[in-house]
Amino acid sequence: MTVEGLLAEANSVNNFRFRQVEKCPGAKANGGDGVSRPSEERVQKLEARVSELEDVVKKLSSLISNLNLSSSSKPAAVAQTESKPKQAPQPAKKTDDDDDDVDLFGSDDEVDEAAEKLKQERLAAYAAKKSKKPGTIAKSNVILDVKPWDDETNMADLEAAVRTIQMDGLVWGVSKLVPLAYGIKKLQIVCVVEDEKVSIEELSEKIESFEDFVQSVDIAAFQKI
Repeated sequence: MTVEGLLAEANSVNNFRFRQVEKCPGAKANGGDGVSRPSEERVQKLEARVSELEDVVKKLSSLISNLNLSSSSKPAAVAQTESKPKQAPQPAKKTDDDDDDVDLFGSDDEVDEAAEKLKQERLAAYAAKKSKKPGTIAKSNVILDVKPWDDETNMADLEAAVRTIQMDGLVWGVSKLVPLAYGIKKLQIVCVVEDEKVSIEELSEKIESFEDFVQSVDIAAFQKI
């Protein structure tokens, strides 16, 4: 309970005591002989309670005064402490021996040399790795027109002869017979060749070597893949 609450309780007790005395008609007329025994005992108890409360109030007032004094003196002590200048830390003394034995920074020449060496090593590793990768193989898609001598040439035997040609980098594809003239049909055949391994001119010569079937060979279409 606060100090104000205690004071209010003490005042209420005093007021109650006076009201009890005023209610007793014998108290005014007979000088207190008219007060009944129970009321007199209650008033005595209330007076004792008021006395206790007054003592408590005095103690609390003294305690509050001490607290106010201590709180008012504390900022002054803090201000006095803060007003003292802080001493800067003293740097460590260097000795000649430390300067001679310890080199904190390497020379620029050594750093540049190491960086250049590392750069050359990385370039060499990259070149070696790139050389191991297979390069892109250039290929071409070719359509050949193979013409027979006449309409009596067996075109099935002609195609079979052409497909017997085997070369590294040569792959035969689909074929069909296309009407040419006077009932003559030519063989149109597709092949895929690797440019570095197969020469179309050489391939045409090999096909024309079948003189019993082939009159000539023409390139109908040529496309890089």
